[in-house]
Amino acid sequence: MSGKELRALAEEQAALRRVATLVARGVPSEEVFAVVTEEVGRLLSVEYAGLNRYEPDGTTATMVAVWSRIGEPLPPSGRRQILGGKNINTIVFETGRAARIDSYADASGPLGLAAREVGIGSGVGTPIVVEGRLWGAMTIYSTPDHPLPPDTEARLASFTELVATAIANAESRAGLARLAEEQAALRRVATLVARGTLPEEVFATVLDEVGQLLRVDMASICRYESDRTLSWVASWGRAREHFPAGSRRMLGGENLGTIVLETGSSARIDNYADSSSGPIGVAVHEAGINSSLAAPITVEGRLWGLIAAGSIMRHPLPADTEARLASFTELVATAVANAESRAQLKASRARIVAAADETRRRIERDLHDGIQQRLVSLQLQMRAAQTAVPPQLGELERDLSRVAEGLASVFDELREISRGIHPAILSEGGLGPALRSLRRRSAVPVELHLHAERRLPERVEVAAYYVVSEALANAAKHAHASVVKVELDTHDAILQLAIRDDGLGGADPSRGSGLVGLSDRIEALGGTLEVSSPTGSGTTLLIELPVEG
Repeated sequence: MSGKELRALAEEQAALRRVATLVARGVPSEEVFAVVTEEVGRLLSVEYAGLNRYEPDGTTATMVAVWSRIGEPLPPSGRRQILGGKNINTIVFETGRAARIDSYADASGPLGLAAREVGIGSGVGTPIVVEGRLWGAMTIYSTPDHPLPPDTEARLASFTELVATAIANAESRAGLARLAEEQAALRRVATLVARGTLPEEVFATVLDEVGQLLRVDMASICRYESDRTLSWVASWGRAREHFPAGSRRMLGGENLGTIVLETGSSARIDNYADSSSGPIGVAVHEAGINSSLAAPITVEGRLWGLIAAGSIMRHPLPADTEARLASFTELVATAVANAESRAQLKASRARIVAAADETRRRIERDLHDGIQQRLVSLQLQMRAAQTAVPPQLGELERDLSRVAEGLASVFDELREISRGIHPAILSEGGLGPALRSLRRRSAVPVELHLHAERRLPERVEVAAYYVVSEALANAAKHAHASVVKVELDTHDAILQLAIRDDGLGGADPSRGSGLVGLSDRIEALGGTLEVSSPTGSGTTLLIELPVEG
């Protein structure tokens, strides 16, 4: 080997070491691309060197790094070029192997014509293969009077291997970062679901996470309706304008909503302009979406709806987008199932409460119309018998008097029991008079402040009445309170009830007190009960009940 050859080999090895050092250090890919392109251009003494990435659409390549000996790169970095014809980039793309053109005189296609215009004579390109897939190509070009040596392909391949390693490393790091980002997003959504957050808030959070994670332009959560329409329950990005929450579209035609309904599986349309139809397809196309996909939301074995995401970019969404989207559909399905279970429990509680109230009313009516009336009748008969007793039978008259007094006492006790079951004053006069009646009968002094005297729905008045009744009973039996303050008001269609005593405190609904039943009654009506009972500082009950709905 001559001295010249040895120097060339040493230079090549030095250039490879410099590039390999950058790759080993994990330098950003863009910096590696720029350095390796310049090293190749100078080492092989060519006019131009470039590094291209093939795009997913299969028709274009993007120049990610360029170098020119004369300072005029062709084309500039970042330019997307159309493949086709006879030129190095197209041949490498079509064959997946190294390519050489010794004379660009008959080159064709946009790339070939551009090269001929600047006086390119010959070119060599080698593929960049990353983990088995063709990622791009490294190309070099020379003028007609400096043909490229026969060993150029082999020398160029040494550098493309380093480029491929740099790309693989960068993709691995990016993949780990993306996975960490995705897991963090899923954890945030899962936390909301576990807390029993309202579905509307979960939906909005899911779409925000999906939109940012997948870098799309619009995202939606939709529900299938019984009338063969698709309704939008939450929207993000462009969907807020074109598909606001609450809007509906008829199913049918070629579009994601219809495909998911018919197949029960994820679906993708990469070109909505040419591949969609039906009301939904037309609307998505009008929104400017080009590539879109959707994943089904299955709740307890039934198809409930879907999550869709779309992009205005011309190239398709990445191949793994469906799988990433599916991770969120499972959480949405859980949120929907939880909400439906809560709604069913609430409806069940409401039915139980309504049945109990109706039973109370029926018993009260039976007592009033039956037993109480008979007792009144017996009292009258007894008084009549008393008046008919001769004066000489004084002992008999006294016996009858005692029986009459006993009947009167039984009648009073029965009336009191009847009033506790369902007070007639509540039905006849409303909540205000009923609470004042409770105050008069309470064993503990009651300060009553009523800021709303209008009649409310019966279910609300009954619930409020029994809450106060139970609270007064607890204050007398357990709290040993000296006073109970009851304040009632209505604001923004909400009944607000505050009950405070100065007793012992320490009330704990979890230990099975009467507060549990009250909580069930209040929650069945869509209300809330807040209990504060620090030991030694009394007990406060704060209740809110929706007046309507």
